[in-house]
Amino acid sequence: VQLQASGGGLVQAGGSLRLSCTARGRMHSRYAMAWFRQSPGKEREFVAAINGNGDTTYYADSVKDRFTISRDTAKNTIDLLMNALKPEDTAVYYCGEHDRLDRSDSFSLRSRNEYDLWGQGTQVTVSS
Repeated sequence: VQLQASGGGLVQAGGSLRLSCTARGRMHSRYAMAWFRQSPGKEREFVAAINGNGDTTYYADSVKDRFTISRDTAKNTIDLLMNALKPEDTAVYYCGEHDRLDRSDSFSLRSRNEYDLWGQGTQVTVSS
């Protein structure tokens, strides 16, 4: 199974971008998936997560009400719609797949160490 991310780019503050991530080779969608991001000199941090059914989502406080994570279970794809982007959102964004089936709890889905499959990362740059 491979995670393939796309959709990054350069945008002005206040603009929008949509990131997508597809789990190629996965025949079901029982694993939660998430977006994390990493800026130079910082640790990879949680952004948003969605469970396998797509009916439970979690967001970091810094992106809540601006970002929306969604899931197409038939295509095994997750999207991250990012609105009202700020310069501090600049980072490499990584999609990840959780390492256990059918997890939906907040603590587990926010824990970077519980994701064992990662996409290649896509750069998001927000200019002021």
